[in-house]
Formats: sequence, C-alpha cells, structure tokens
Amino acid sequence: MKKMLKTLAVLGAVALTSACTTQTISRAEPLSAPLVGAQDAAEQIFITPDYNVTAVNVIVPNTLSVSEANSIKPRADIVWRDDPIGSRHEQVQKVVYDALMSGVAQLDGTQDVIVDVQITRFHAQTQRVRYSFGGEHEIEFYMTIRDANSGSTIAEPRLMDATFDALGGMAAVQADQQGITQKVRITEYLAQFIQTELKRPVAL
Repeated sequence: MKKMLKTLAVLGAVALTSACTTQTISRAEPLSAPLVGAQDAAEQIFITPDYNVTAVNVIVPNTLSVSEANSIKPRADIVWRDDPIGSRHEQVQKVVYDALMSGVAQLDGTQDVIVDVQITRFHAQTQRVRYSFGGEHEIEFYMTIRDANSGSTIAEPRLMDATFDALGGMAAVQADQQGITQKVRITEYLAQFIQTELKRPVAL
C-alpha cells in the first residue's frame, strides 16, 4: 500500500511539473511573436515634401464673431487691435495672407502647390491684457494643400494651432517703442510656422 501511494505521489509530481512547463511555454509564445503595430511602424516610410507654393488663399468667414471689448478674454472668434477700427475680417485676412506669403516665399521645391487656409480663430491681445500680463496670441485655421496644376487635394484639411506666447507689461511697452507690434510678431511667427509645416515629413 505504501509503495502504491509513493508511486501515485511521484506521478502527481510529474504531472504537476508538466502542467507548469506547458503553461510557461504558452505564456512565452506571444512574446516571441512579431508585434504587428511595431512592425508596421518600422516599415512605414516618410518623405519630406518638396513644395513650391504658387498661391495662398486665406478665407476669414463672415460668420466668425468679433469683439471690441477691452476685457481680459472677450467671447469672440476675432480680437484684433493693431489696425484702426474697421472690418476686422478683412484686416485679419490681410495679416495672415501677408505672413503666409512671406513664409512660403522661402520654399523653392519642385512640386507646385496651392495652400488654402480658413481661419477659425484669431485672438490677439486687448489693450488691457497687452499692458498687464500678456497672455497668448491664439491663431487657429484649417489648411489644405492642392496640386497647382490639377487642383487635386494633396493634403486633406487639417486644423492647425499656431498659438504662441504674447508679450505683456513693460516688455510689450518696450516692444511697441521699437516698432515690434503685435502685427510684426504675428507675421514673423506665422511665416516660420508655415515653413515648418510645409517641410514636415509625411507618411506614404
């Protein structure tokens, strides 16, 4: 009887060891298998666009709201103070157009394209904010890139966020004295921003 019990104990231990071994192998299998996402990322090819911009179209929809309130953050799509009172839509359109044209002028690639931009938000500083804490210049727009010859879309509309820090307080006062107005800083920033975006590598 003792011999039989000993035999059964040995067989049980062997079975338990086999079960543990099998379980370990089963858990290890996924680790040795290729990771699909990582493999796809490794195989993905990126190219740097070689654009030559032949035209820039800037649209500022009339549906965008405007505020002339000298508050900290007016509830409006457009807040602009660096031009005399007038059509803020037209003024913003010119500021953005001039800035983007300045930026794309530095591109001399082989593929002729047209850049279409639709402004969704252009929130510069009110006087109250500019001469206190500064805040941000909030500039957002949809950008589409089209082939200049066929008109076909190369890059679907993308929402671009060109928001950046604004000057405030004495820094803003000193900048104004040097002719570095909101318009100057926004123009320079958007020119660099568009260059960077149009040179950004894209996946094939």
